[in-house]
Amino acid sequence: MIFYGHGGDIYDPALGGKVLDFSANINPLGLPKGAKKALLEGVQAFERYPDPYCRRLTAVLAKHLGVEQDFILFGNGAADLLYRLAQLLRPATALLLAPGFCDYARSLESVGCKIKYHYLAEAKDLRLERDILPKINTGTKIVYLCNPNNPTGQLVDRTLLTEILGRCEAKGAYLLLDECFMDLVDPKEAYSLKDELAAHPRLLILKAFTKTYAMAGLRLGYLLCSDAALMDRLRQQAQAWSVSGPAQAAGAAALEEQGYLEKTHALLAGERSYMRSRLARMGLKVYGSAANYVFFRLPVPFDLKAGLLKRGILVRSCADYPGLDQRYYRVAVKKRKDGQRLLKAIEDCLQDAIAAIVDRRTGG
Repeated sequence: MIFYGHGGDIYDPALGGKVLDFSANINPLGLPKGAKKALLEGVQAFERYPDPYCRRLTAVLAKHLGVEQDFILFGNGAADLLYRLAQLLRPATALLLAPGFCDYARSLESVGCKIKYHYLAEAKDLRLERDILPKINTGTKIVYLCNPNNPTGQLVDRTLLTEILGRCEAKGAYLLLDECFMDLVDPKEAYSLKDELAAHPRLLILKAFTKTYAMAGLRLGYLLCSDAALMDRLRQQAQAWSVSGPAQAAGAAALEEQGYLEKTHALLAGERSYMRSRLARMGLKVYGSAANYVFFRLPVPFDLKAGLLKRGILVRSCADYPGLDQRYYRVAVKKRKDGQRLLKAIEDCLQDAIAAIVDRRTGG
């Protein structure tokens, strides 16, 4: 079986039934009410083919973002667009961060691309700094960055991002900037490069409804770019109906929902701070974590995922990320009751692990 490599695989028979899923970073408020209503009221329309051009959804999103409609391309989730871009560009070489989202490498490797990694330093709390700039050279065809980074949650400021973009343009490379978590950052205007699209055709911004609007099962992502020729070629690269009717209806309704994002930011700010402080008091090192997930390192190596599964909780081990090991984990931010259950379980697992280490050292 192909290795899944993501969070959210709650369907694995090995889990033995229902689990509390902290492995996938989904908005704890759930699907917006307007999106639910649109899905229910639109059932009769789902017997027809969806709009292949996503006309209404494109118009609503363009207004919401303040960008030209021609800058927008929808896909069956962000992953669909990553693979489509790789198939179209077929870059000989690419520069990726380590750690970073696994589908960047997978999509590129599917077309034979040679991948070079820029390893984020533990001594600098896994933050991206200017030492990446010299690695963008004439052999680099595309650079992939995620802001905030997945899994660390560390933000990259606009000053460095614009330097990286300028370096990419000078060397003839594209910059793919994944902003799938940016709508959960406050204030996002201090970090997003959305307003640079028109002036920089080699900038591509990847976004999705998955995390922000809790629409993981509907599969709806989009790419932003001002290069009209490139976008036309990407449109031709897809199947005719790459975005389903339900996804289009729910997406448009979600964008028009009043107050949803404001409530999301308020909830995340409080619960993220609560989780960070509790984990730190346990002796865990907490990093960045600027969006709807918290990334941390255990003080001693042990299988926290297995320990939590015994307690009915699923988390994301980050041991399979380049540059990380079994001490690193990422957990979603949820509502207080669920968060308290997770934190109590982590504390119990940690105490058990430390007790086992002491027993081994003392021969007990």
